[in-house]
Amino acid sequence: MKNLHSFLTAFALFLCTSSVAQTQWDIEGTLLNEYDLVTGVQIPWDIQWGPDDMLWSTTRLGDVLHIDPETGSYTVVLDLNVFGGDGAEPGLLGMAFHPDWENNQKVFLVYCTGFNWNNASEKLSVFDWNGTNLVNEEVLLTVDAGGIHNGSRLLVLPDNTLLMTTGDTGDGGDSSQDLDHLNGKTLRLNLDGSIPSDNPFGPNSYVYTWGHRNSQGLCLAPDGTIYSSEHGQSNWDEFNIIEAGRNYGWPNVEGPCGGASEMAFCEEYNVMEPLRSWAPCVAVNGMEYYNHPAIPAWNNCVLLSVLGGLSGQYERLSVLHLSDDGTEVESEDQYFSEFNQRIRDIAINPNTGAIYVAFNGPTYPGYGPNIIKEFRPNEYDSVDGISEGHIDLLIYPVPATSIINVEISDKLIGGNYKVIDYHGKTVLSGSLNSSNEVINVSSLSRANYYILLENNGAIITRTFTLQ
Repeated sequence: MKNLHSFLTAFALFLCTSSVAQTQWDIEGTLLNEYDLVTGVQIPWDIQWGPDDMLWSTTRLGDVLHIDPETGSYTVVLDLNVFGGDGAEPGLLGMAFHPDWENNQKVFLVYCTGFNWNNASEKLSVFDWNGTNLVNEEVLLTVDAGGIHNGSRLLVLPDNTLLMTTGDTGDGGDSSQDLDHLNGKTLRLNLDGSIPSDNPFGPNSYVYTWGHRNSQGLCLAPDGTIYSSEHGQSNWDEFNIIEAGRNYGWPNVEGPCGGASEMAFCEEYNVMEPLRSWAPCVAVNGMEYYNHPAIPAWNNCVLLSVLGGLSGQYERLSVLHLSDDGTEVESEDQYFSEFNQRIRDIAINPNTGAIYVAFNGPTYPGYGPNIIKEFRPNEYDSVDGISEGHIDLLIYPVPATSIINVEISDKLIGGNYKVIDYHGKTVLSGSLNSSNEVINVSSLSRANYYILLENNGAIITRTFTLQ
């Protein structure tokens, strides 16, 4: 078994492009170039590669972002009023796309509403995509929500049904072992919100699996295997295979079945044991199955986001190497702990094999402003100027000393800019009235900043260091 510590070598190579100084990562011989794709986003929760070849992101504060993966420019296509958001676990959370996008451009979202822990609810809604915004909300299902443990990950299955995870909302697991309660479960719905006739507990029950505490990761392997990640209490975070009708033990069993009482419960209720568990808890979250030739070392692996626990000492991207049949975790490698940032979710570009990583700040439960980074395989990289046909922004030199040169695409001319520090404070602002301008930053303290430029609803950011 490989050592659980990261074996990647990270080295800073300040490549001479017109846009940024890159850090390059060596993943067993595959070079990945690091880019700050979007900076200043507030608590990105679910990031996904969309069927329109754009990157989509929910934010816990209630926004849905539609991001151009070529340049990082984005628009806010939905702004929801949510319960929670900043400084709390609930808010706008999971997302999924209708599998027949060509004929049904619909987006599924899960978000929390209400005013306090006692009256909060969680809605699964579907919205129409009109090419510019998400509109025409239809609520498909409402379950209880709370200040903690709201689950909310979505996954569309090959049979055109939808899985939704729900947490126990902090009730200690009372709901998890109650088949008449929708919390502490994995639910399965038809895409119109109705109950599939072949659900394991009958045609009147949404319940697909039970005995969950707070599952916040779902992904699908090429052979149809469903994997999930689940938060434990203090110990025993879990990586599971989801099978219809199975009980996953909470609160009677945590992690593998052990001890007389747990063994008896496992036998009586046919408890599904995890493929892998972690003690103490590391706070496992969003994940994707990687199956692209661009990074050979990660093929047949699950890429697992790790928030790092309440104390924030385990943040990383875990790469779980699976057996050929996908029923065992043979080894775990760990990456990106150097950022000291909670990693909430990951997405994969199916065209280039690049990965996108959503960071949530260094402390629980996540605070902005945050960054979505791209790690792009070097063989697919060709950043050398303004991307034709895209909304784009280039700044140089990076690092800067007293000025930054700014080049923008035509659609950004006339837009307003802000220079913002990493605490979210605007330190400079103005407008850009031509495609090439110079901004004097000599009055600023030596630190890390980002520039945010907005024009006609389009937003783009770039980071820089002032030395």
